[in-house]
Amino acid sequence: MKNILVPIDFSKPSEYASKVAARIAKKTNATIYLIHLIELPRGVMDMGAGSSYSIPESMLYLRKIRKKILRFKDDIFSNDIKVEYFIKLNNPFEGIQKYADKIDADLIIMGSKGHSIFEEILIGSNTEKVVRSSKRPVLIVKKDIKKFKLKNLVFASNFKEENKEVFGKFVNFANTFDSKIHLLKVNTPANFQATSETIQKIKDFISDFNLQNYKINVYNDVSVEKGILNFSEEIKADLIALSTHGRSGLAHLFTGSVTKKISKNALRPMLTIKV
Repeated sequence: MKNILVPIDFSKPSEYASKVAARIAKKTNATIYLIHLIELPRGVMDMGAGSSYSIPESMLYLRKIRKKILRFKDDIFSNDIKVEYFIKLNNPFEGIQKYADKIDADLIIMGSKGHSIFEEILIGSNTEKVVRSSKRPVLIVKKDIKKFKLKNLVFASNFKEENKEVFGKFVNFANTFDSKIHLLKVNTPANFQATSETIQKIKDFISDFNLQNYKINVYNDVSVEKGILNFSEEIKADLIALSTHGRSGLAHLFTGSVTKKISKNALRPMLTIKV
């Protein structure tokens, strides 16, 4: 892992995301790129004749933002971590995608201040758009994690062939931190499969990967979301990983309502990877 992009708005959640980024960067020697996106009124953007904002006012505002970012950087990151920053006039969704491509980000880390990753996260609905459309893994952080570690990672899936590419990216992520992978298939009354069949399906799914530290888990619960949450709580998982779909967020793996329930109730970091 070389480059990590962290959108910041100086809120507590963006601090939480930045602290996680700092710990990952220390482990991987990655460079962190902070980006603060400003969606200014058109008058400021144009800065032309007839604008209700003067150029001096705009420059003063940008200088204040720069000072704020430098303070933020000094407060969060130690001197041994490489940190760069951008201040860009762009709408958040487009800006995050654009600069993730520009720096060839291996990971985007975003803070969540809403009850759901689809409601008021960092920059509103734009985060849902990033999760849904980003071709790069997105790590969502919802709380201040004092002792962030990635010892036990849950990969919840239906283990269909179409999810193998996502799993490959997840395995690369897990190997970076020498993590134990907990492969999870949740059985529900409405969608039940014999344990022996499920285990064989998972074994077939992972046969193309050289996994060293993993465990296959079949968990029975009343719903998929409760199964994921309850299992993750039982093993004290450090992270939950799910695949995403471009048209419908995380609904490629589960229904949209299931995903919202998971994101609303799970305080653990969530890693999303697009199919």
